[in-house]
Amino acid sequence: MTEPAPRPRRKRMTGKERREQLLDIGRTLFAERGLDGTSVEEIASAAGVSKPVVYEHFGGKEGLYAVVVDREFERLLKLVTDALDSAIHYRSKLEKAALALLEYIEEHPDGFRIIVRDSHGGTGTGSYASLLSEIAGEVEYILAQEFDRHGYDDKFAPLYAQSLVGMVALTGQWWLDVRKPRREDVAAHIVNLAWNGLAGLEPRPSLDPRQRRKELERMEKRAEKAAAKAEKAEERAAAKAEKAQRRGRRDFEEITDPSA
Repeated sequence: MTEPAPRPRRKRMTGKERREQLLDIGRTLFAERGLDGTSVEEIASAAGVSKPVVYEHFGGKEGLYAVVVDREFERLLKLVTDALDSAIHYRSKLEKAALALLEYIEEHPDGFRIIVRDSHGGTGTGSYASLLSEIAGEVEYILAQEFDRHGYDDKFAPLYAQSLVGMVALTGQWWLDVRKPRREDVAAHIVNLAWNGLAGLEPRPSLDPRQRRKELERMEKRAEKAAAKAEKAEERAAAKAEKAQRRGRRDFEEITDPSA
């Protein structure tokens, strides 16, 4: 009778690996229940360790939460600022920044759910409002340069920066739950409103410049056809009015001419 093969020994985690495991577990639990709704016991149980291990690495759940928030804060801030720096044209900057936020939401929903809450008072970490303020600072710097170049009053750059960032951020919070339409379409519509305003909305916004050019050409052709149609209608109306006027003159002459 053969002896059963010995069960393979589970590899012992290094301190760094254990720390990363606890951060991953904490991120999931905090996103679902928040800081107050999550206990050290739950974190330890999910990681398969004792409570002292959590305390050893983070000093408690507040310390773990602070590191999770800081990591997500920095990740999102870097994504958006890199997007702003990666484009030259200002419409492209706005498109890439909006897309970066939506990409982060789609790929890191737990992280986003955590940072949209104001951080817990005892952690000393930043809040979503302070994150948006930092992003708005980057946008303000870009807008101030553009305003100055065009001769606009750059004292209004902070107002426009806050407006743009707020519009994208609030749309992102809404999209976190609905996830429709796809992120590229959401970004295109956000930029459509920010870039063109309500009075000049593009009927079919796109992030692809070639697609926008084609749509603009179609709109111009439709406008030309509509103008030509209106011109013909005006000509017909003028001709009809002139004909009626001539008929009226003839009728008047027949009535007033004694020789008729």
